[in-house]
Amino acid sequence: MKRNILIIVALVLVIVIGSIGIYSFTKEEEGDEKVDQDIINNLQNKTGKRVFNFETRTVTLNSGYEMPLNGIGTYSLTKETCYNSIMSALESGVRLIDTAYMYSNEEEIGRAIRDSGVPREEIFIITKIYPSQFDDPESAIEMALEKLDVDYIDMMLLHHPGNNDVEAYKAMEKYVESGKIHSIGLSNWYVEELEEFLPQITIMPALVQNEIHPYYQENDVVPYIQDLGIVMQGWYPFGGRGHTSELLNDETIVQIANNHNVSSAQVILRWNLQKGVVVIPGSSNPSHIKENTEIYHFELTSEEMEQINSLDRNEKHDWY
Repeated sequence: MKRNILIIVALVLVIVIGSIGIYSFTKEEEGDEKVDQDIINNLQNKTGKRVFNFETRTVTLNSGYEMPLNGIGTYSLTKETCYNSIMSALESGVRLIDTAYMYSNEEEIGRAIRDSGVPREEIFIITKIYPSQFDDPESAIEMALEKLDVDYIDMMLLHHPGNNDVEAYKAMEKYVESGKIHSIGLSNWYVEELEEFLPQITIMPALVQNEIHPYYQENDVVPYIQDLGIVMQGWYPFGGRGHTSELLNDETIVQIANNHNVSSAQVILRWNLQKGVVVIPGSSNPSHIKENTEIYHFELTSEEMEQINSLDRNEKHDWY
């Protein structure tokens, strides 16, 4: 009897010890996998194309900050029109606002943000320094902070290339170190300009913002920028003044919109997102502002994407 009990005890011990060993080995393997995944994630955070998260509707920039995939552009919006547009946008769930020194509306945007009741940390503000400010970029940055009446700017861009642009960018780099600017980038820079500019700076731009729409797709520029780990953002998504009607009534785009029971504007914005381009359509019409946010409930097919890609005319609508 004692012998049988000893045998049973021994068997139990063997099973328990074996199970512990298997569990430990499994955990070690899982731990290794986690470490490997952490390494991969870390590398992806530093280099390579930034991936859009359509669930959170954000993209993680190479600076480590998250930026919304869609927002509102404020070019040509001034005074109360701008204020009301921003209030409407924030009410519609927009959390990305694009402005610039040259738009002369930073004060109205700051006022709308304060009056909206939306927590500052939920809003991503982009503004820009104009080349006429490149000689004294520190004053330009301080002016933007003062006009917006904020403690920090989420993203500051150089509006387009100009004399002393490298020095102006380096000034922005110092403000990144101080925390007054979170991310920095460029607007209206193309491959040739980037190849000359990038070797002269320390912090890789987190964003490049250029004119992009179905008639001007920048198919050579966009992949180049994205492969550097920089997010691409498109202004004039509907073609800009004098061209919007033609683009929104393009037969190909209208047919695709009918396929999904959405508007032509929504199709164009969705096309941008699926190409990895953040969109900042401008509008002062509350219904249009809301419509421009409703671009996540449908998806364009590969064939539809190609149909829009085929519309490219290399037709630029602004001088930038």
